[in-house]
Parts: sequence; C-alpha cells; structure tokens
Amino acid sequence: MRIGLDYRTVGTSPHSGISRQVYALEDALQHLPDCSVTRFAVAPVNDPIRQHAQCPAWSCAATAMHQPHQRVRFEAGFLPKALRREQIDLYISTFNMGLPLPPRAPGVRYALLIHDLFQITLKNYHANRLKALLYRVTDYLSIAYALYAADRVWTPSQYSADEAARLFPHVAHKIRVLPNQVDGFSGVPADLSTYKLPQRFWLLVGTRELRKNVPWFVDAWQQARAHSAEVPPLVLVGSLDHLPPEQRNLPGLQALNGLNDAQLHSLYLQAERLWQPSYAEGFGLPVIEALSVGTPVAVASGTSLDEITPPSAPRFAPDNAQALKKLMIDLAHPQPDADPQPLKAWAARYNREAYQKRLAELIEELR
Repeated sequence: MRIGLDYRTVGTSPHSGISRQVYALEDALQHLPDCSVTRFAVAPVNDPIRQHAQCPAWSCAATAMHQPHQRVRFEAGFLPKALRREQIDLYISTFNMGLPLPPRAPGVRYALLIHDLFQITLKNYHANRLKALLYRVTDYLSIAYALYAADRVWTPSQYSADEAARLFPHVAHKIRVLPNQVDGFSGVPADLSTYKLPQRFWLLVGTRELRKNVPWFVDAWQQARAHSAEVPPLVLVGSLDHLPPEQRNLPGLQALNGLNDAQLHSLYLQAERLWQPSYAEGFGLPVIEALSVGTPVAVASGTSLDEITPPSAPRFAPDNAQALKKLMIDLAHPQPDADPQPLKAWAARYNREAYQKRLAELIEELR
C-alpha cells in the first residue's frame, strides 16, 4: 500500500504537539508490512524538507502554509495531480482539514486526523475581529468538507470522537479512536540548578491558549496559598505574557520557556504534582508525560482528561474556583511517597507499541 502523508505541520512547527504525532504516525506506517510512505508539503525554495517530501515548484514561507489561499493553491492546484503521479492508495491529512479538493484521484482513499474541533467551537487568538471571523468561517468549511470527503476519521480520544459526531452527525459511522502516542522520556534528565527551582513545587504545562484556563487556575492557587502556607510554589511551562499583568509577578510563581526534552523530563520528575485545568482538551499530552515518570496529576473534568487520567487521580470542575481552592489546600500537605509504578503502567497504554498496534488495525480497515 502506498500511503501519502500530509507533512505541512512539520514545516510550520516541527516541535509542536501535532508534529510529534505526525512523526509517530510516519514511524508506525513505515513499520507496517507492504506499506511505503510519501510525504507531501509546501516549503520555501531552499528548505531542506524539499529533499524528502513532494512539494510544488512554487515557494511558500513556513509561516504562511496554513493561510486559506495557500491551502487552496496546494490542495486544489497541486495535491490531486501529485497523488495520481505517485500512485497513492491512501492519503492521510494530519491537522483537522486539508484533504485534496476534487477531482479525487481514481482509487485513492482518504483518512483525516481530527485532534479536536476547538478552532470552530471556541474563541482563539487572532490579530483582529475580521481575521477571527475569516478563519472561523474558512476553518468550518474546510473541516466540514474534509469530514465529508474522508473515508475514515481518526481522533485521539472518545471525547473528540463524540464532539465530531455531535457537530457533524452524518460522519459518525466513519469515526475511529486512535489515541496519541506518548513515548515518555529517555536519556538522562537535565540539570535544572540554574533555574533555582523551589524544593517543592506544583507544575502546569501550557499557557497560551484560552482553553488551558490558566489565569483562572492561578487565581485559585493564589487564594489557596494565602489561606495555607503549605500550598507549594507554582511553575508554569510557557510565557507569563499570556497571563493578566496583575498575575505576572505573584510571589511563588515562576515560568520556564523553550525547554528541551531533557529539561522537561527533569521538571516532571521534580514536580510534586502536575495540574491540568483545561476546560477543553482533545487529549492532554502533559498528563501522560507526567504519569510516565510517576508524577501524580490532578485534572479538570468534562473533556478528554476524564478518559486519559487514572480513575484515582483528583478531579475538579473547571469553573468552580472554591472547590479547586479546597482541593489545593487538601493536597498541599506533603504526601507520603507512593509507588509510582501504577502511574507509569497507566501511561504505558499510550506508548509506541500500543499506538502501532491500533494504527495497524485502522490501516487494515482501509486496505
């Protein structure tokens, strides 16, 4: 089977969570018997990605790859002919949309990876209201078309699957769950002594997106800390610029940005607990990463975090600040050392072996 893989996100943001799943998908496909993988992307003229991906002759800046007119140029003007030329049997789009526009090459089937649908259900960051409206409309139309055209729709969680079926009931029969691959960490954790981290701290990963609910969480943490001196300092992975100005210099609050895997590994190991307060989450990568090293977690309820988190983990409503404050105070007292193996075993259900096994089942459906 000749499989085409949408590689555009790798060119745009090679270290993003979506790109990490593209790498996992590519690796898993290459290990399937009788399968070959061809990458399809757009890139600047001298970009190294052109050496191992099928790209149109025209150039496109990495930051412009997902602009509507560039997408139409690629998906209508280049991709259908390229799929025919490369004799692709199955083409996989990896970012919620992006399937080729008609006409479809004879015999080719389409799979669509839907990470979540928040770009059409929630407010997102844009330069102005007109741009926000433009992207909301074009994103909706692109996703609706891709769901219609796809032979299979893969989602990383049952929550995302249910959301897709709720918003687009006519595609429910196509939807399958393909949980994300989370490899955990290998190698030696980095030395973080230069960051002067506190001896005890809680951890929160990701600050940019509104749905991460970080300002609300920080406010509850500040109140809990004022009530109990046992509440540990809070370390954020991300930028303080995404918080309101009045929160950026709070005592006990520290932000780290631009960390590599070895540094993240060490940070997860040193954290007393990871908190994930998102009110909308399609999977929840930091939760599995924390569990993979045996670090306890506490998560907001109501989305995919319910299904990817061990039943024993503390949960809180993402809009009940008083309940969260009480939970923080309850969990602030130093806990006796617990066996980390059950947490690591839970995380292992999302490892490379589990991912490849599930993907093989889904590819077999499409042979």
